[in-house]
This record gives sequence, structure tokens and C-alpha cells, in this order.
Amino acid sequence: MIKILFVCHGNICRSPMGKYVLQDMVNKAGLAHRFEIDSAAVSREEIGNPVYPPARRELNKHGISCEGHAARQVTMKDYHHFDRIYYMDRSNARYLDRMLPHDPQKIRPLLNRDVADPWYSGNFSQTWADVLEGCNRILEELRHE
Repeated sequence: MIKILFVCHGNICRSPMGKYVLQDMVNKAGLAHRFEIDSAAVSREEIGNPVYPPARRELNKHGISCEGHAARQVTMKDYHHFDRIYYMDRSNARYLDRMLPHDPQKIRPLLNRDVADPWYSGNFSQTWADVLEGCNRILEELRHE
């Protein structure tokens, strides 16, 4: 089983989008049994909150549900449990460097650039495109492993 964790600042926009997009992709590819996918935050600001409504609408627009999500903070237990931890931007990387061991083989950016943060931009379709690009890349990499 391949265990993947997506991380962003609050776990209400980008990282849950990553979780639910990749889960949808592996379900449609018939690979769900090979994956465990989750998401978490580097901050404690949104703990317990659902996916932010505009992010939920963007997922729903593409036929993806995020019901039942509750934001949580990443832990050392996550570091030991997950095979790969994908962060969304350089700020997330700095937090993760303080919270978890430095491990570039396990902890890596989703893209080679920051994933658009819709909390500030309001552009959830751009975030969707970035997350989709990153999830497609993950799935391609893992299919060849």
C-alpha cells in the first residue's frame, strides 16, 4: 500500500483538494486498494473545520465529494506512517522543517512551484488546475514504480 499525505496551511483548501482529487483518480483507475490518502495542516487555525465552501464547490463542480472532512494538524505519527508527504508551497515547507525531520525523499513539493493559494487569491479554478497537475504527476510516477 502506498500512503500519501497532502499538507497545506489550514487543511481546508489545497491539501483536502489534493486528497480528494487523487482519491478520485485512483478510484477511477481501479487502484484504490493500493493507496491510503489523507491531508493535514501545518497550523492549528482550522482544526475540526470542513473544507472551505468555495473549495468544496470547486470539487463538486468536478463531481468530487469532500463530505466528512475535518481539518487536522500534521504530527510526527504522520511522518512515520506516510510514505510521501506533499506540501503546497515554500511556507508549508518551512513549517514542516520545524515540525518533522528533514527528509527530502519523503517530504516534497506537489509541484516545482507554489500551488496557488485560493484563500488569498480567490481563484479556486487555478488551484484546481495546479492540484490536478500535481496529482496526475504523482499517479504517473507511482504507476512506474
